[in-house]
Amino acid sequence: MKTRYFLLLILLSIPGISFAQEKVTLSQINKEVQTGDYNKAKESIDFYIAQNNLPPEQVYGLNSLKDILDRITIDFSKSKSDVIGFIKKYYPDVDDKMLAGWESEKSLESTVINGEKKYFGRGAPNLFRINKQAIGRKLEVDGYQKDGVQKVLETHLPAVVSELKSNNKTQAKPVRMKVKYSVTLKPNVVPAGEMVRCWLPYPREDNHRQTDVKLLWVNDDNYIVAPSDYAQRTLYMQKVAQKDKPLTFAFEFSYTSAAEWFNIKPENVKPYDVRSDLYKEYTAERETHVTFTDQIKKLSSQIIGNETNPYLKVKKIFDFINDNYPWAGAREYSTIANIPEYVIENGHGDCGQVALLFITLARYNGVPAKWQSGFMMHPGGLNLHDWAEVYFEGIGWVPVDQSFGRRNLDMGNDIAYFFANGIDAYRWIVNDDYSRPLFPEKTYLRSETVDFQRGELEWRGGNIYFNQWNWDFDVEYLD
Repeated sequence: MKTRYFLLLILLSIPGISFAQEKVTLSQINKEVQTGDYNKAKESIDFYIAQNNLPPEQVYGLNSLKDILDRITIDFSKSKSDVIGFIKKYYPDVDDKMLAGWESEKSLESTVINGEKKYFGRGAPNLFRINKQAIGRKLEVDGYQKDGVQKVLETHLPAVVSELKSNNKTQAKPVRMKVKYSVTLKPNVVPAGEMVRCWLPYPREDNHRQTDVKLLWVNDDNYIVAPSDYAQRTLYMQKVAQKDKPLTFAFEFSYTSAAEWFNIKPENVKPYDVRSDLYKEYTAERETHVTFTDQIKKLSSQIIGNETNPYLKVKKIFDFINDNYPWAGAREYSTIANIPEYVIENGHGDCGQVALLFITLARYNGVPAKWQSGFMMHPGGLNLHDWAEVYFEGIGWVPVDQSFGRRNLDMGNDIAYFFANGIDAYRWIVNDDYSRPLFPEKTYLRSETVDFQRGELEWRGGNIYFNQWNWDFDVEYLD
């Protein structure tokens, strides 16, 4: 697999420099990255920085590239024997030819790092989410099992649709929840006495679906809640590390969350005011992930055809992604240069990846769209989650959860397409955009450069990556 995730090098237009004994250039570093020679690439980066009088932003970019190489190494941590050990439950006779076939069709992700073939940490389980034959084999072995989310939605969605059809409203009876969220730094990750900075996810207070937010408790007297106009909302704390002890940052809050569903009829969608600031902003490209590449243009033509109605465009995009890009566990977003293109090239994506593909296709086709994310709060199904919103003239902003997709519950089109123009009540909204600044500003490259959910940690020596701390949250349903 080619590692095409290093736009930093392309953006840094620095001429090559001759060293006393060795000439190191950016093209050489780039080649080492492309061939998976990460140790050599990091060594070359250090030499390049040491031997050149570079501007601070270029030093930051090169050091960030070293971080990204380390992150890819963490993501691709499994050996061939690890992968075979997992697959043997379903294919006892698995062999090299089968592995090669799955890899060539991109059902099983692998790459070469420092001369050794390594597999994506979630690659073996993903095989049984991506490959149709493998999905069938897993079903034969394990049998069919409903997950907690599906059990909730089977009763929740019909109730929401029934309520909103009867009263002609768009927002249903809300659910009230209390949440305790914590991040715990492992002992001795940073030296004792050093200050650790921490950003935790905080509920938005500017969305009509999420109201009555009340901060109940914080495990430190000194904290800062980001202003509501920050698109990625945080609660910030800082604490001093102690030798041999974990360091925990935690808070508790309650809030009310309402389901929303729009019984949209295509004929009720009005023409856009293409001169408005809203239309211009949310139909525009945005680096690095919402860009109208040749792949996006080609795929759009295949999906949309001659359709002109904005809602029917959205529905076509929603259907195509649902039918062609199954959910699979994701690599860290910071290691991917263009997420929608990654989905197209690899034939799968997680919630945020398909959300970005949806947003890009919608914008390219003149439908205003934006990112939204936080957590799914369904009993028995707590997790990080990302979705989108689209704007229809005469209706307003409408949630679209591409990853939840078309529901096969045999309850009619209203339920089947619920998430093409609605969202359930079991959500915690943290972000109203992607890749936006945190408050206070972070010094080092974020662990998650696109989304913000688990949290972020750093100290004066650098960023503290996900593998060095744990996150957890508990939910109490108050209604």
